[in-house]
Amino acid sequence: MSELRQLIEQASSPARTETLFRQLEVEPQLCTANQGKVSRALLAQALNMLLFEDLIRRVPIAQTYVARCLARGRKIMLDHGALRTVLWRSGTLPAGESAITRVLKPLGYELADIYPLPKLKMTGRAYRHIDYPQSMAQFFVSELHPEQFSSAFQDTVTRVLASSRDPLQSQQVLLLQRLEQQGCLSLPEAVKLLPALLACFARQHGDFSWSDYQTLLSESAEMAWIATEGNVFNHATDRVPDLAALVSELKADHYPMKATIEVSANNRVRQTAVLAVKVSRTFLGEAEQETQHHEVPGSFFEFIQRELLPDTSDQLDLSFDTGNATGIFQVTRQ
Repeated sequence: MSELRQLIEQASSPARTETLFRQLEVEPQLCTANQGKVSRALLAQALNMLLFEDLIRRVPIAQTYVARCLARGRKIMLDHGALRTVLWRSGTLPAGESAITRVLKPLGYELADIYPLPKLKMTGRAYRHIDYPQSMAQFFVSELHPEQFSSAFQDTVTRVLASSRDPLQSQQVLLLQRLEQQGCLSLPEAVKLLPALLACFARQHGDFSWSDYQTLLSESAEMAWIATEGNVFNHATDRVPDLAALVSELKADHYPMKATIEVSANNRVRQTAVLAVKVSRTFLGEAEQETQHHEVPGSFFEFIQRELLPDTSDQLDLSFDTGNATGIFQVTRQ
């Protein structure tokens, strides 16, 4: 049995592992036995597969789409996952994207490009895997800049994030350092590290008031989303060969689709998505120990079509696009 399969089984179960391998395209070189060693790419692939599993668990329409693909004999080609961060003091959690990049870099990811998102007062950054840039999912990590908003907004961000806690302990940090230095870990070490890596893609702060949520929402729907969802996968993305045809089929099947397809400035990258699922979240009430429950936007599932780079026969345009990204962010405002 390959180390990749063993690693995922230890973090989930044999049945769930088998399901993931049926659902997702996986780089063949990562599916062979490697004498008990877990490379950075192998650990990254395990993390990606489990984050995908978590996303489709939270987004029922994504489960429906994955089942649709399997029924047609097609696996999901996981193009990228996206998450949101805040460049602000956050309890013991590192501020902004550093809470995530401290994990991505030891796993073999490097910064591919920076995408200013001025309309959202955010910055997006794409991280691409060094070893398998085309066949392993990228990460699109965005940072919100509270200093560009009002003082009342900033005070609310401070209050909401104050209880944030760092999910990584010293032992796990040391394992990440070793992985970055050596490029691999033993299977037992990787088994210990993987749950901690997964824990980084979660909400790290506690409950807060509904009035604070409304204050954030009044200036930034994106910050309001981060407040309730944290650093979970905002979306996962299937790379497809013909996006327009797929969208027509999904609309005919009554999928709740975004109204338009976003097209990059170079005309080589097209994206759209299903609308974000609604989720119930707990908020603090006015009275002590009182809680309230309200529906807010959750995560969603995206689709992307990438064309080949000019003058190449096998190199996809793996870039993103500021306009596309800004348009896709609208999905969680529904």
